[in-house]
Amino acid sequence: MKFRPLLLPALGALGLGLAALNPALAQDAAAAPTVNKGDTTWMLVSTILVILMTIPGLALFYGGLVRTKNMLSVLMQVFAVFSLVAILWVFYGYSLAFTSGGEGIGAFIGGFSKAFLAGVTTDSTADTFTKGVAIPEFTFIAFQLTFAAITPALIVGAFAERIKFSAVMLFTGLWLTFVYLPIAHMVWFSEGYLFTMGALDFAGGTVVHINSGVAGLVGALLIGKRIGYGRDLLAPHSLTLTFVGACLLWVGWFGFNAGSNLEATGGAALALINTILAPAAAGLAWMTVEAMSKGKASLLGIASGAVAGLVAITPAAGLSGPMGSIVLGLVAGAVCYFAVTGVKNALGYDDALDVFGIHGVGGIIGAIGTGIVAAPSLGGYGVGEYSIGGQVVTQIIAVAITLVWTGIGSVVLYKITDLIVGLRVTQDQEREGLDLADHGERAYNY
Repeated sequence: MKFRPLLLPALGALGLGLAALNPALAQDAAAAPTVNKGDTTWMLVSTILVILMTIPGLALFYGGLVRTKNMLSVLMQVFAVFSLVAILWVFYGYSLAFTSGGEGIGAFIGGFSKAFLAGVTTDSTADTFTKGVAIPEFTFIAFQLTFAAITPALIVGAFAERIKFSAVMLFTGLWLTFVYLPIAHMVWFSEGYLFTMGALDFAGGTVVHINSGVAGLVGALLIGKRIGYGRDLLAPHSLTLTFVGACLLWVGWFGFNAGSNLEATGGAALALINTILAPAAAGLAWMTVEAMSKGKASLLGIASGAVAGLVAITPAAGLSGPMGSIVLGLVAGAVCYFAVTGVKNALGYDDALDVFGIHGVGGIIGAIGTGIVAAPSLGGYGVGEYSIGGQVVTQIIAVAITLVWTGIGSVVLYKITDLIVGLRVTQDQEREGLDLADHGERAYNY
């Protein structure tokens, strides 16, 4: 989201009543933002769409990629992570991400003025991008909740099939608090360090995808490879379910990207069409490169390519012209293919479901590429006296800060989690499968 406005409370019924008795207050009332029902409806629908892309979309996409004995564990991890983050978000996450933190630390983290949603009522409003137009603050809180929830849920794919469920839950709570919230505040809040620097991130290239991709890579490295990795066949058990999950992800991503416009306007329509074109181009690019490299185009390949395109267009969705989104998708599809097949194999790390190869690499491509495709001279919608070179440098700085903050923070939090509950299941439990070892259930009884 290019701009994350300060959240201002509405005057409410009491203020309007007093305004009738005082001309000065009447002027203030006239200046108060007006809730737009159309924008509010669109944002509520967008919020529901992002929930759809997480549960069941991401859960099924990941679930189909693991072996039968670990299917339920992945579904459980995604579902439980979403639920935990939802509660923590209203307890303190929203306040730390989207309120002022005061002098000194305010550029990096917010305060606790809205902890437990203190002061938020049905009359509270959040500004949109049009002066004087608003949506209910509860709507904005719920929409941002879904972003906070899907980000750590993405991470679980990197260490699938070998991590303790208790470790997933503890790490999620710590990581949301000390990694996600500061990045979200810096990028999307009006006083945030990267926001004031002019970094562009329309819907979460840095906040969601680079953040989760790097955390996933760190987790895969620290937890270690699955038993039999590189020796045994660790093939997906159901590409059918992965296909269904990929389709739900794509549909839900319209809420993710077009909803980030905060209004039901032409900007939302631009983000929507870009969210069609970029993944389509990326899927075709991945499929083509794969066919040239291996002789056949796979369903998993085109689905993975489409997700890579969705990732890459996320920070540029409302800033790129349609032709720019196609170029961004083509680049992301080809580069992410090589990251998943060549780079991962060369370095030998076990990122089970390619979280870094798709979300990390795709997020970096999208974040830096946004500085190019947003240029008005190239059909983009960047504002002001736009300099491609200057904006690309700003984007690179934002990417670098995210990489460092997430990388170091994740290492520390994984180590803390390991000390408290341990990260990895035993070898016997891993061979048995996490469905039975952690949850006492089987996905398939045959």
